[in-house]
Amino acid sequence: MTKLSVNINKIATLRNSRGGNTPNLLKVAKDIESFGGQGITIHPRPDERHIRYQDAYDLKSIVQTEYNIEGNPISKFVELVVAVKPTQVTLVPDAEDAITSNAGWDTRKHKDFLQEIISEFKRNGIRTSIFVDPVLDVIEGAAETGTDRIELYTEEFASEFAKGNKKSITSYADCAQLAIQMGVGVNAGHDLSLENIKFFKENIPGLLEVSIGHALISESIYLGLENVVNMYLHRLK
Repeated sequence: MTKLSVNINKIATLRNSRGGNTPNLLKVAKDIESFGGQGITIHPRPDERHIRYQDAYDLKSIVQTEYNIEGNPISKFVELVVAVKPTQVTLVPDAEDAITSNAGWDTRKHKDFLQEIISEFKRNGIRTSIFVDPVLDVIEGAAETGTDRIELYTEEFASEFAKGNKKSITSYADCAQLAIQMGVGVNAGHDLSLENIKFFKENIPGLLEVSIGHALISESIYLGLENVVNMYLHRLK
């Protein structure tokens, strides 16, 4: 079975919008695990607009499944990950002002840098994954960095699937197959949802883990909305 790691950035966004500690990020992480979630993902950014660096430390003692910290490996991020020692670190080349991740690594151009960073994390016993576009040459370059896994950037797939174009899965399947042949594990994430996850899973060989946040949290709000509205109505009778 492919593992589900739930990205809780949006919970932190909601918390930060009002100050205080509601919703409680640590309790949400515990609850997700109790509901069957097999991992917790966070993506702290330098401006701490959702996940705060302190959250990464606080979650360390809370998460009992797989703990994945993703982000751009600037010095502050590297120091955080080495100190926390999560199960996995996912390296993402996003700009500081990016709303969300929007591209994978050029694994040829940044090969030396990635090798250095990955070696540092491996010395500290942390599994590494790098965020990549579904391009065969990029996958070959990723394997040469020494990474344990890749995370396929799935925005293009999700966008095309929504238009009815299922052929967009081909490049992802080909890249996953190549990665496996080169001894690299396959993760995936970005815009995966209840609408497209089953098709994606069925067509990607050896898919180890998906990281899902925005869609999962949005779907949870909507699918639970009727229940909560009726709970309020019941109490107001």
